[in-house]
Amino acid sequence: MKKTASTPRYRGRFAPSPTGPLHFGSLVAALGSYLDARANRGSWRVRIEDLDQTRTVTGTADEILRTLEQFGFEWDGTVLYQSQRSDLYAHHLNLLLQADLAYPCGCSRKEINLAASQGIEGAIYPGTCSRGLPPGRQARAIRLRTFDQATRFNDAVQGPQSQRLAQEIGDFVVRRADGFHAYQLAVVVDDALQGITRVVRGADLLLSTPRQIHLQQLLEFPAPTFAHLPLVVDRTGRKLSKQSGDAPVDARKPLPALLLALAHLGQPMPSEPPLGLDEFWEWAICHWSMAAVPKKLAALPPQLC
Repeated sequence: MKKTASTPRYRGRFAPSPTGPLHFGSLVAALGSYLDARANRGSWRVRIEDLDQTRTVTGTADEILRTLEQFGFEWDGTVLYQSQRSDLYAHHLNLLLQADLAYPCGCSRKEINLAASQGIEGAIYPGTCSRGLPPGRQARAIRLRTFDQATRFNDAVQGPQSQRLAQEIGDFVVRRADGFHAYQLAVVVDDALQGITRVVRGADLLLSTPRQIHLQQLLEFPAPTFAHLPLVVDRTGRKLSKQSGDAPVDARKPLPALLLALAHLGQPMPSEPPLGLDEFWEWAICHWSMAAVPKKLAALPPQLC
């Protein structure tokens, strides 16, 4: 089909946080997003989500990029760093404030927990400051207004999703009390300004997606499509994470880890082991099928335990 202005070329991305070296769970997310982009003849960008400098580990961003290169990933364009884009986030936050779609909040976390009911991801903000700061209060965070309506989308892996933000999440933070812009705002601005058309990432972010769609709608950004890949967990059911110190992938042996990640994503395996990275990537891109990706959590392969 001929491409038109209304059908933008596929553009995907991988956006790791530099809080530790690349582990197997992150490799699965990178592989899924890369294969989906290349199989659709699209571009693939890398973004370093280093907005929260309190969690960033010095040197880790460069280490992640080196590991991706050693595994044969090839990204398009320059690497984007969120820490260099605060002015852009502030500009879009001001647009929300001017339109009364966001407001200052003076509540502490302890006060919210005492007054709030529990939702699907913690305390539901009770709206204490939604009509203005109470007397004697100073602004701490900035929150985005949510409304009494369902936010729906169809995930390419997890299927139809629906969430009522006002009842299940509440007005959520878009600038934190420590002055950092929140992930939800930054990722929406970045995806829009980078022209991302498809977000392929781990299922741990599935519940965040309605908040991001809500922000996209308020900022009048085009919404990408979404595919949330099954997480990798250890034998106790805990999700692998850099913060927990899970072992990084071995960049000296990329092929075994790539084949395990491919199997985790439910993809067909070559009848003979690939002779090198070029052969692996040719096979994996040619045989990629998003429809074959399983929904459920999968345990860490024994080889990596």
